[in-house]
Amino acid sequence: MGKADFLSPKAISNRIKAKGLQKLRWYCQMCQKQCRDENGFKCHCMSESHQRQLLLASENPNRFLSYFSEEFKGDFLELLRRRFGYCKVDETPKGWYVQYIDRDPETIRRQEELEKKKKQDLDDEERSAKFIEEQVRRVLLNTMDSQEEPVFTDLQRKNEDEKVAFNLEIASAGPSKPSVALGPSALRAAPSAKRKELPTGGDFKDKKKKSALDEIMEAYQSCASIFQMEEQKRKSVRLDHWLHENIVVKVITKRLGEKYYKKKGVIREVQDKYTAVVKMLDSGDKLKLDQSHLETVIPAPGKQVLILNGKYRGTEAVLEGINEHKFSATLILESGHLKGRTVEGIAYEDFSKVA
Repeated sequence: MGKADFLSPKAISNRIKAKGLQKLRWYCQMCQKQCRDENGFKCHCMSESHQRQLLLASENPNRFLSYFSEEFKGDFLELLRRRFGYCKVDETPKGWYVQYIDRDPETIRRQEELEKKKKQDLDDEERSAKFIEEQVRRVLLNTMDSQEEPVFTDLQRKNEDEKVAFNLEIASAGPSKPSVALGPSALRAAPSAKRKELPTGGDFKDKKKKSALDEIMEAYQSCASIFQMEEQKRKSVRLDHWLHENIVVKVITKRLGEKYYKKKGVIREVQDKYTAVVKMLDSGDKLKLDQSHLETVIPAPGKQVLILNGKYRGTEAVLEGINEHKFSATLILESGHLKGRTVEGIAYEDFSKVA
């Protein structure tokens, strides 16, 4: 059988196959020739044209390597520019650094929700701190108002021969004593007698009363410590894993294709706290997914949910209402010792629909 005509469909097909990129193991970069199989690649390597091309490359190998590198870099950057428009590319001493920026609307929405939740937590902490500061300020003002400043007057005497009378009232001495008239000699001796009655050393420090400012500072420190303990207690009940069996979740990763993206399933098994075996509701397929590829499902009001994180973790509840502005919900607990209690401010990611 003779060779096919140059313009015949078979010849054109052969040229297209020879030109197109197939398996890299049968492609010669120096000659830019694609071989179909191992035998063709072997015959090409033994050909005169290939040997001549190798001799040319051996004379100046750096020029050929630089050419191939520049060609790859240009094609790679062009691919990033055309197909992946949101990329951050930078040339560092260690090489090229490429960072892909995910501009998916769903990803952006979740990031905004996390930022709002973080800002809400910070606002709660600031309000608590301002409340404590306001309470301390009120206590300080009330204490200052209750303290009456003593009024000092000059010692006046109409007649020089008149004796000066002091009314000394000591609460610890029992009933009040009558006034005692003291002469000039007694006045001179009074300070020395007073010094003898004062306690000395550690007894004086023990009997010294605390000032109002010291009491306020102690109250402020106790309030701050209580607030820190409550904050630590609130944070300690939160965990970094939330997967639980028999809850409905939604797949949010695109790596599995459009068949499973945004589709719902039920967690049948939890492995190593962070991995779940999910059975899809529409197709019945079972997938093994990480918790970062899943999100919780919020049902309609009145439906059963399970709290997955926080203080009420593992408690069944009923969804009463949703606060869209704060990305939280109001739940009525259905199990535990707090059954029947209504709790507010439960974040979306802290509960999910029960299967």
